[in-house]
Order: sequence, then C-alpha cells, then structure tokens
Amino acid sequence: MTRILSCLCALLLVAPAFAQVKEGKVTYERTIQLQMRIQGMDPNIANNMPRSRTDRFELSFTPGKQLWEALPDLEEGNEGGPGGGGFSMRFGNDELIFTNLENGIATSKQELAGKSYIVTDTLKKLSWKLSDESKEILGMKARKATATRIGTRFNMQMENGEMKRTQVADTAVINAWFTPEIPVAAGPEFSTQLPGLILELEMNKGRVVYKATGINPKVNVASIKEPKGGKAISSADFAVERNKMFEEMRRNFGPGRGGPGGGRQIVIQSN
Repeated sequence: MTRILSCLCALLLVAPAFAQVKEGKVTYERTIQLQMRIQGMDPNIANNMPRSRTDRFELSFTPGKQLWEALPDLEEGNEGGPGGGGFSMRFGNDELIFTNLENGIATSKQELAGKSYIVTDTLKKLSWKLSDESKEILGMKARKATATRIGTRFNMQMENGEMKRTQVADTAVINAWFTPEIPVAAGPEFSTQLPGLILELEMNKGRVVYKATGINPKVNVASIKEPKGGKAISSADFAVERNKMFEEMRRNFGPGRGGPGGGRQIVIQSN
C-alpha cells in the first residue's frame, strides 16, 4: 500500500509539468531575404544596399483569439541600412493584427498615405500535408506540415524615370513546424490552420523565415482585442485605395517630375 501511495504522489507531482499550455505569449524573429535587381547604379552604392531584413514580433494567444504585434527594430541597420545613410525599408502591413481563431476573421490596423485603416479580412485556408518528420524547438516536439500557396505579388520598379508596378504569378512552398503540446491554432501568417502553435515557418525556399525565440505562459488576456482608431474597411476596398496610392506615386515620379532618369532601373522583391 505504501508503494502504491508513493507512486500516486509521484504522478500527481509530475502531472503539472505535462499540462498543456493553452494561452501565452510568443516572441518571433522574421528574416526576409531581399531580391534586388539593379541597373545603372554605382557599384559602391549597390554593395551597401541591404540583402536581408530581420524584424521581431510578439504573439499573444488564447484558444479562441490571437494578437500579432511588431516590436522595435532588432538591428540598427534595419533603419538606414548598413552604415546608416538614411536608407529605410518597411515590408507589409503586419504591425497589429487581431485574429478570431474560431471564425477565421482577421482585423488589422494599417497605414496608407498618412491615414489609418481598420481592415477586415477572411483568412484563406491552405491544404496542408502533415509529415512524420519532427524536431525539438524551445524544448517542445514540433511536427512538420507542408502546403503550397498559389497567388500573385507585385513588383515595383523605377525605369527611365517612371515608376512601374506589375502583378506577377507567385507560387510558394510553405513549411511549418507546429507543436501539438500547445493545442492552439495560432501562429504567424497561417493561424487557424494547424492543430498546434506554429513555432517556425519557412516560405519560398527560405526567402521568408519566422522563428519562435521564446514562450511565456503568462499573458494579459484583456489586451487581446481588435485594434481601434481608423476607418473601417474591407480588404477588397483597402486594395482599391492602395492601388490609387501607387497610381498617384507613379504619376508623381514620372519623367520630368523629379524621378530618377538616365535609364536606371531598380527592382526590389521582398517575398
């Protein structure tokens, strides 16, 4: 009887260590490899153009909702490029995104032409293939899942003093590592889609990589809420507004309007 009681006590002591976390806070690093094509530019300037950018984010989550927030720049070179020089780059409108994990509705706060918008969108789900491959991330077992995203992206370029924006086909292979030990469908980019928290995400052969760098089981649940302070708009209508802005930029930077000339062409792709 004494032996049985001892075993029961041991199990009770060990059980909390294996209790599943269902809410918390995760920090991520995102690294983007920049694809650049430069014509007519001074080689010294071209060599100083950044080839990648690293940003930090914080994800707060519960079983039913998550909040994705950008953190201050990790590297001084993110603002001003290597050695300064005033070169600055920002990618995407992903600084504040609230996601309802139960209905797949995302609400983000985005800035455009000096105005704030509250953009609502329905998350588009991919067809994921779960793998038996696994590895340890932050002390937890993570499983691999793979999907293919077929869509489009925009290329921005300045050619002969005129800004051009062209839409091109974009097919990306996505590898996600999620942990069933945290059975919440949260994570960067593809929340609501996998049976566990996404700890790592790799897209387009490493051109975009997210990595979880820390997990804290403590979170202020009340802070996980929809952003406020902007014009409410659908993602489709926001795309229309964004296209108007790019068209205005194209006109303002056209030939004879102060845009760079001399046949110089710069193309920058972030993903």
